[in-house]
Formats: sequence, C-alpha cells, structure tokens
Amino acid sequence: MNKDLASYIGFAMKSGNIITGEDLCKKQIKKGAGLVIVATDASANTQKVFNDKATFYKVPIRYIGTKEELGHVIGKMSRAVIVIKDRNFATKIIDCIDREN
Repeated sequence: MNKDLASYIGFAMKSGNIITGEDLCKKQIKKGAGLVIVATDASANTQKVFNDKATFYKVPIRYIGTKEELGHVIGKMSRAVIVIKDRNFATKIIDCIDREN
C-alpha cells in the first residue's frame, strides 16, 4: 500500500468517515457508501459476501492490502473490510488505488 493511499485512508478515519466490522459495514452499504475496501487475504466467503452486496447496491469495491495493513492504516487491529462513507474521500482513494494497479 503506497503512502498516498495510506494517508487518504488515515484522513478518512480521523474525520469519522470509515466504518469497520462486517455487520456495521453491511448496514452502511445498504444505507449508502462511497467505497468498500476488502483485504486481499480476507476469506473467500467474506470477499463473496461483500462483492455481492457492493454490486447489488452499486457501491464501488476494491481489494487491497492485507488485513494487517488495513488495520494498521486506520490505527486498529487487523480488519478484513472497511467502508468509506464519504464519496469525496472514496473518489480520491479509488483514483489512488487504480493508479497503483
């Protein structure tokens, strides 16, 4: 995960625009979200569940980093899924991820 991406995610966390925890993430996707980020080492079931939800509710989804990396960037323990609520943050993060890949 590059420095710019980590910074954007960190800023989103500090501003209260990140939801973590599978159940809370599922609820936020239903309410509206800007981006779903799933760790590349999340279980196949977790990846499928969030891919299906994001597709159904038309929320962009990206697979990046490991659970440890996602947790570290937001200052928490390892996380398999995080949801960015704010669409402006989400747009910046998507651009950063897509440029990296």
